[in-house]
Amino acid sequence: MRTRQARILSFFALLLAFSCSPKATFRIIDKPITWNEEREQLSLQYLKERHGLDKTSASIEPQMVVVHWTAIDNIEVTFDVFNPTTLGGRADLTGASNLNVSSQFLIDRDGTIFRFLPDTTFARHVIGLNYLAIGIENIGSDNMPLTKAQLKSNELLIRYLKRKYPIDYVIGHHEYQNFQSTDLWKEADPNYRTVKSDPGDKFMNQLRKKLSDLNLKPVPKL
Repeated sequence: MRTRQARILSFFALLLAFSCSPKATFRIIDKPITWNEEREQLSLQYLKERHGLDKTSASIEPQMVVVHWTAIDNIEVTFDVFNPTTLGGRADLTGASNLNVSSQFLIDRDGTIFRFLPDTTFARHVIGLNYLAIGIENIGSDNMPLTKAQLKSNELLIRYLKRKYPIDYVIGHHEYQNFQSTDLWKEADPNYRTVKSDPGDKFMNQLRKKLSDLNLKPVPKL
């Protein structure tokens, strides 16, 4: 009887340990935005005209992850912003293309990870680097700092992506212009730039510390 009870206790101890494991709790919830023929063609046009890449499919070969915040305080409004194929109300962006902005992933305040687009599907989220960058949006802003749960989920998601793809860089959106002098930079218009503050040095320093064992390349100096 004692042996049977011991086995039962051992089983539940193992089950508890497994349920508390980060790998066991890591989930990606698919919440796809619209991907249709128009978005495909606008993406191919962007790749050709902005990045100088003539491709037959709107796909990327990931080498970088770019971390963003939304400046919108909830998932559903963010989804509604990204879901349309074409962009509206952003004169600073529509001059370059009518393709709407988007991102492959979105992380909620509680750390829940949503996937808007497949990992290797093209998304317009960072000037000069879209063609090789996976975007991770986070619900947050200057007035709504990213949470510890989001920090953990960014870490887990990036580790997952690093296992799948040759990711060399993990950068904040505010750091993208540092790549202008590198071979990775591909933007046809030398004057097409936007100033970004997301997600800030504090968050990126915390994230890089957690990812230090991945030996990622440092962000180039301007």
